[in-house]
Amino acid sequence: MKIFKHSLILTLTLFLYTSCLSQIKIIDVEAIPFDIYPLVIDAKPNLPSPFKTNDSEEYVVAITKIKKYAVISVTLSNNRGICQQLIVDTSDFPELAETGLHSEKSLNEIKTITGRSLAEITKLGRPNGLSYSGFLAEDENIISVLIGDNQIVRKLGLTHPQLAKPLFHVLNMMDTDLALNRWNMAKHQWENICCFYYNDNKVFVKAVDTKGGQQSIFDEGIEGAFHIKLWHEFDAEEIKYLNEHYGHLSSKEFDDFKIKLSFINTGEMQPQYIMRYGFYEGHTFWRADPIAVSFIFGFKSLEELDLIFRGKLYEALIEHFTESNK
Repeated sequence: MKIFKHSLILTLTLFLYTSCLSQIKIIDVEAIPFDIYPLVIDAKPNLPSPFKTNDSEEYVVAITKIKKYAVISVTLSNNRGICQQLIVDTSDFPELAETGLHSEKSLNEIKTITGRSLAEITKLGRPNGLSYSGFLAEDENIISVLIGDNQIVRKLGLTHPQLAKPLFHVLNMMDTDLALNRWNMAKHQWENICCFYYNDNKVFVKAVDTKGGQQSIFDEGIEGAFHIKLWHEFDAEEIKYLNEHYGHLSSKEFDDFKIKLSFINTGEMQPQYIMRYGFYEGHTFWRADPIAVSFIFGFKSLEELDLIFRGKLYEALIEHFTESNK
């Protein structure tokens, strides 16, 4: 792969002025000076992670189960086997497609999404609707959740596509290993990659395949078959900060706080939902909380998040998006 320097100005312009692109470092090189996965490297490569080359290819640096380093292509595409990744519901949410965020005025006026009524979507999304855990908490509805998360993402200074992208990057690492037959079919587990670097954070990952067939609450044909666990391990300074600023919480609340901030359960449905609709799911087992995503993937530090939410980070993570809280 050759990358020509004269394209750098154009690439940087598109990067700076397209709001839906993620904050990924662009490197200006003739060619990546390291082997590309499935080849691996003994020492950690001196590269940012993620990074984008001038031909718009995106890469992540990961660590394999045998403690080797891998530079893995993770570019989003609608042609990957695992799922389509560049679709936004432009018909229902033109502002989302244009800016990466919703217009709350439009959300309050909308009657259907993908041709399905809001009442039906909410009914299907409640616990024991289309899934046991549900896509929404019992006291939430689809619009209250879309508005609640849109407000959070706006406070974070990010966009929905920016937060969907790292989850797609994980799916694309999985997709690569599936194509290479590096999935333990006997145990139904992805064991080859144990962690990866993202915005200076080390992100840990475990994934399994399930029987599949989880249907979508929207009328677009998305299905779910993977369970992915993603987490960040707190360092000593972060634990000290939490103890100093949230030591008033009970032991149970404190443990719950740490889990909600640093750990998410997700699959291939959630990043598609975020990209298409700005939907992270409600306060359920499968919620890909935008605060947690921003922390795990290094978009925001613990101190930055606490400042954004004015010392009420715990409340921001646990409070349901009910009609009264809109």
